[in-house]
Amino acid sequence: MQITIELPEEIGHKLQQTWENLPQKLLESLALEAYRKGMITSAQIQTMLKFSSRWQTEQFLKENQAYLDYTEEDLANDLETLNQLLSE
Repeated sequence: MQITIELPEEIGHKLQQTWENLPQKLLESLALEAYRKGMITSAQIQTMLKFSSRWQTEQFLKENQAYLDYTEEDLANDLETLNQLLSE
């Protein structure tokens, strides 16, 4: 999907001076906001931003303080599942 936005010329120039690749910056901002709201996954961010690896995606998320919402309950459930799998 391609999306076009209109900005006042003065604002567009100012933003372009700050971020050389304004379309990429906007795409990254959209991806981060959607991830933080739980709308997309890190795998979808990787696809959206054309990152070459999961590690590049994780680094991007870390640099932008977009951490996985992983609770103690999630950890306990994962540990229980792991223990069940290891005991089989």
